[in-house]
Amino acid sequence: MFVALQYLLPHHLLCRLVYVLTRSETRWLKNLLIRAFMRGYAPEMADALEPKPLKYRSFNAFFTRALRADARPADPDRQRIVSPCDGTLSIAGSLHGSELLQAKSHRYTLEALLAAESDWVTRLSGGRYATIYLAPYNYHRVHMPLSGRLSAAWHVPGRLFSVNGATVARVPRLFARNERVVCAFEGDHGPFALVLVGALFVGSMSTVWHGQVTPARVRAGPRRLEHNTGADLWQPRGAELGMFNMGSTVILLLPPGAPRWDGALQPGVRLRVGEALGAWMP
Repeated sequence: MFVALQYLLPHHLLCRLVYVLTRSETRWLKNLLIRAFMRGYAPEMADALEPKPLKYRSFNAFFTRALRADARPADPDRQRIVSPCDGTLSIAGSLHGSELLQAKSHRYTLEALLAAESDWVTRLSGGRYATIYLAPYNYHRVHMPLSGRLSAAWHVPGRLFSVNGATVARVPRLFARNERVVCAFEGDHGPFALVLVGALFVGSMSTVWHGQVTPARVRAGPRRLEHNTGADLWQPRGAELGMFNMGSTVILLLPPGAPRWDGALQPGVRLRVGEALGAWMP
């Protein structure tokens, strides 16, 4: 019933309402929201730069809180590919041509996910991918899995279905239907990309190069993003690259050939930023 109801919900209207509520700096309201969240999800605050929840100026500031600089060190082996976010691994696999597995029998294509950016589809087809789900209690900033230079970025408008397990298992091509931001990079070992997938109540994403990306209104089609914040296009492995609100999903896309996943990387494994996912073959 929950999945069926989502087809009827006004996704973007709900997101606009949540956007206003979560950014309110009215003391009683933001404290009410933060206390309710703490009771419901009990997020880990020990690693936060500000560990006292009610010290944050708004619920959104609390939700997208920064961590201490030493809280998520990247694996010291520079050949290792590291997790771009805290979350739960849904799938780590290989693309069959340009096909990715969503869940069970549901598949979708790289062409649909990348909104027909043909050059990047060609460069990443036959490579590897990892899908990581961020629950509401997770740390919600996204980091570089490898060192690289931002080559292109684009916003793809779409629906905002929930990305929890029940919905992912029942809504065909969900990740290629939801609103998303794609960041494509040139790295030492070739191209790679990160896709930040929006979800129910997640209508606001940002990157260090573009600031807030997703608009308050629905747009007709994909749009290229302009680098307008002055942030360096080249970022080292482990550096923060963006954030989004509420629970959502990050998809890491790697090129064909060199990379391999660690054998212990199985669905359901909990990940933290900087933990090794795999390595480049010598």
